[in-house]
Amino acid sequence: MKTCLITGSSGLIGSEICREFLNHGFEVIGLDIKPNKDLKHPHFLFIKTDLTHEQEIISAYTKLDRLDVLINCAAKANPVQKKFHLLSLKEWRNLLAINLDSYFLMTKHALPLLQKSKGSIINISSTRHIQSEASTEAYTAGKGAVDALTRALAISYGPKVRVNSISPGWINDPKEKLKKKDHEQHPAGRVGIPSDIASMAFYLAGDGAEFITGQDFVVDGGMTAKMIYAD
Repeated sequence: MKTCLITGSSGLIGSEICREFLNHGFEVIGLDIKPNKDLKHPHFLFIKTDLTHEQEIISAYTKLDRLDVLINCAAKANPVQKKFHLLSLKEWRNLLAINLDSYFLMTKHALPLLQKSKGSIINISSTRHIQSEASTEAYTAGKGAVDALTRALAISYGPKVRVNSISPGWINDPKEKLKKKDHEQHPAGRVGIPSDIASMAFYLAGDGAEFITGQDFVVDGGMTAKMIYAD
């Protein structure tokens, strides 16, 4: 049985990625600071892990005999909405600790196992690295770095390990109702849902994507292709 390790496993996107891989026969290990009580499966193992502490990450890896897929999905849920010149160094570093440093630490300690299995790394980024909003510099910078890190890792560790990233646009909990105009502004006709990202992640981890590495896949319903002017 193949093994997939997913950070941010209790989040909206992370939990759906866990379900996707479990439904396809993977053993899934989820790392997060708190468990998702709705995520129960005989082949799912949750390990409480503070991804800002390297020793806790190392401890989690001691529980693995093999690893085929690493998915870095952890993210700081609420970006600091503060003018850049008012942002403290501590606030900057707190955001990057999860949004970038955890990707470094998780990947660093996964590589020995992934090289043995000719495995795959999938980094969940964001369309924020090609689009932005005011006062989100720390979050945007972290996602831009993830995009660059993805390409660099693909070159350094190929062909034994493939490395790609996914950049979601607006992804919403399907249980929550949105306005009609929220959907209509998307060229695809709707706002995204977590399964849109999970299905892409599973594809990139599979044999059908064995010739794909060092790439970022934007999954945003066409919004980054759309020219937008203020009314």
